[in-house]
Amino acid sequence: MGHDIGPHDTPLEAGLGFTIAWDKVGGFIGRDALLKQRELGLPKRRLVQFVLADPEPLLHHNEPIYRDGVLNSYTTSAMYGHTLGAAVAMGYLVNSAGVGDDYILAGRYEIEVGGRRYPARCSIKPSYDSGGFRIRC
Repeated sequence: MGHDIGPHDTPLEAGLGFTIAWDKVGGFIGRDALLKQRELGLPKRRLVQFVLADPEPLLHHNEPIYRDGVLNSYTTSAMYGHTLGAAVAMGYLVNSAGVGDDYILAGRYEIEVGGRRYPARCSIKPSYDSGGFRIRC
């Protein structure tokens, strides 16, 4: 948790805007800052999930993330996902014009491990049980 979402990250950047009780009676600490960020439009950075096409590379964290061949940022956490049978990572994508779904889904991604780049699929939804069916059992 501390690697992916820390004191300098906002719920809007982490894709957790749906959890914010904007109309909470009495407000909450940071509400004004979040309202300002929301009014500015798309956040400049966004937490997303990556799944490597090759299951062999061992990811840990802080691996470079390339978008369309250009260094964009670094992974915040990563490991082998046994349920997915693949290397899985999380990291923030950065774009000064904002990072929305269109920006995320339009890119071609690679993650560098040991000096070699591996193709990666980027997703704004969980790669496993994105519909939440397994947790409803």
